Amino acid sequence: MIKNPIMKKFFLPLLLLSVPAWAQKTLLHCGALIDTEKGEIRKNVTVTVEKNKITAVSSGFTKAAPGETIVDLSRKYVLPGLIDMHVHLEGETSKDQFQRRIQSNEADVAYEAQKHARTTLMAGFTTVRDLGGSGVNIALKNAINKGLVDGPRILTAGKSIATTGGHADPSNGIGNGLALQGNRADGVVNSADEARKAVRKRYQDGADWIKITATGGVLSIARSGKAPQFQDDELDAIISTANDYGFGVAAHAHGTEGIKRALRAGVRTIEHGTFLDDECIALFKEKGAYLVPTIIAGKTVADSARVPGYYHPFVAKKALETGPLIQAAFARAYQAGVHIAFGTDAGVFPHGYNAKEFIYMTEAGMPVMEALKTATAVNAGVLEMQDQIGSISPGKLADIIAVDENPETHVATLMNVTFVMKDGKVYKQ
Repeated sequence: MIKNPIMKKFFLPLLLLSVPAWAQKTLLHCGALIDTEKGEIRKNVTVTVEKNKITAVSSGFTKAAPGETIVDLSRKYVLPGLIDMHVHLEGETSKDQFQRRIQSNEADVAYEAQKHARTTLMAGFTTVRDLGGSGVNIALKNAINKGLVDGPRILTAGKSIATTGGHADPSNGIGNGLALQGNRADGVVNSADEARKAVRKRYQDGADWIKITATGGVLSIARSGKAPQFQDDELDAIISTANDYGFGVAAHAHGTEGIKRALRAGVRTIEHGTFLDDECIALFKEKGAYLVPTIIAGKTVADSARVPGYYHPFVAKKALETGPLIQAAFARAYQAGVHIAFGTDAGVFPHGYNAKEFIYMTEAGMPVMEALKTATAVNAGVLEMQDQIGSISPGKLADIIAVDENPETHVATLMNVTFVMKDGKVYKQ
């Protein structure tokens, strides 16, 4: 009990602000509830939310008791909050992106990242995996968890682990007369010992995943976009140390040899997979690894590369070669039975357009309901959060979104999410 009147005047408003927005029971009257696990659509369903969890899913529209709130979604298609396994919330594509990266300090990055996080949440993505930035992404995750800013639930890799000159080496494109300040080059490794240290540093920093750049990339200012960039002993050191610390490992990989090395070493997800071949596909299936296709990123970089001066010449050449191939690589892997996890590489394209990936996945032959499952139940499993997110089920966190039309017949409706609830709190209605 606060007795001091001065202290009471100061602390009481803070105590009131700390009361959760989900302090009462909420009944969501859903005209159509999409069960992405079973691939079914149920008509006229009530989802009961108490605090931040779903407590019941029942047929019909339940009447509200005194003190209960009804949210009318009776003309909507309701589904679990979407999960994007590959985003970069710290920045966004622009013609001056390289210059901005050099000029921006951590505060600049943080303010921009906050904006991108909110945009992502409003687009219906209630959970994301951020696969590499300056480390501000860890601070952003913590700020969202504390309720300081609005955004999706974030699991982040912090900084990517790269090799000297490789994709995600932040010194690429910077002349010898300039030097990176502080620990901005942290994560650039050149031996098994340095690789182990980098994983341990991610643990110390508060990361949730490990991200490595197993091959060259498109947007780095370096010649090759597909050459392998880690030796086997370095990969083995990363995977074994990650296993010790309970990390999953995601590997950016375009080129065939780098994909194979990463899969043999035991990574959990391969990002992009552009030049995969039959041996890669066999390794995916043998290891039980997931492909995160990022088709929209490939199409975006190819389009941007056609704009004169948008990219550095190294980047433009790689974008035109690599970008147009990703959709076909996804189709080939999917038809062969490779596990697919939904991910977009948001930031390579403007944040908020993540759901366009569903259009490209279905163009390549995946049914809409199956694509939705990759962005809900499948991704929840990859994140080892299947008991918390990924479906609208009693006991799970109340991450719920709604759209105006049936996605099975109008997949583009997923780009216009009209209701967003995350963790039991309504952010968009």
